[in-house]
Amino acid sequence: MKEIILDTETTGLSVRDGHRIVEIGCIELEDLMPTKNRFHCYLNPERKVSEKALEVHGYTDEFLSTHKKFAEIVDEFLGFIENKRLVIHNAEFDLSHLNNELALLGKKKLNNENVVDTLALARDKFPGSPISLDALCKRYRVDNSKRTQHTALIDCDLLAKVYINLLDQKEPTLNFKNEDNEKIIINSNDTNQYYKKVVKPSEAELKLHKEYLKNSLKKNFFN
Repeated sequence: MKEIILDTETTGLSVRDGHRIVEIGCIELEDLMPTKNRFHCYLNPERKVSEKALEVHGYTDEFLSTHKKFAEIVDEFLGFIENKRLVIHNAEFDLSHLNNELALLGKKKLNNENVVDTLALARDKFPGSPISLDALCKRYRVDNSKRTQHTALIDCDLLAKVYINLLDQKEPTLNFKNEDNEKIIINSNDTNQYYKKVVKPSEAELKLHKEYLKNSLKKNFFN
C-alpha cells in the first residue's frame, strides 16, 4: 500500500486569521518503505509571515516572494497524493490549511477518511506523555539533530521513522530466544529468521558418553 508522509509550514496558526501555506513536503512510502518519490515546494503566500512563524521555520517574506503560488502547483500536488493514504502529525492543522488553499481556488477539499494522524496514534499509545515530533524522536531514538528549525521535508523524513515505530514495524533486531528456546539471529537487512537449535543431551546419553570417553582414554593410554 502506498502512503504519503505530509507536512506543511505556514505564515501562522489559523486560516481564520488569513494565514497561508509557505511550504509543502511529501515523502512516499510503499509497504512502509520510503520510495524515491518526493514532492516539495516553497510557496509565495501573498501575505506577510507572522513573527512567531518566522521563528519556527525561518522563511522570510523576501525569500518566499520569489516562489510559485499555490495555484501554480496545485494540480501537480493533487496528482502526487491521489489515491494514497496521508500520514500527518497533527492532521487537523495541515488539512485545515490545505483545504483553505483548495477552497480559495474553488477545488474539492481533502477529506480525513483516508488520513492517519500520528498525533492521535501517539496519544493513544502514550497517554499523558509528550507526543510532539521531537518527543517521539527522543522516545524512539530517531536522530533529529538536523531539525534546527521546522522544515517540511526534514519533518517528513523524521515522521516516516516515527510512524513505523508507532505501528511497531521496527527494523529487525537481535532476539536471543523463542518459545522453543532456540537461538535466533535476525539479519537487519532481511526479514528471514535463521535458527540454530540448542540440543541438550539426556541423562542416558551423558552416561554413555562418559563410558565411551573412559574406555577410549584407557585404551589410548595403555596402548
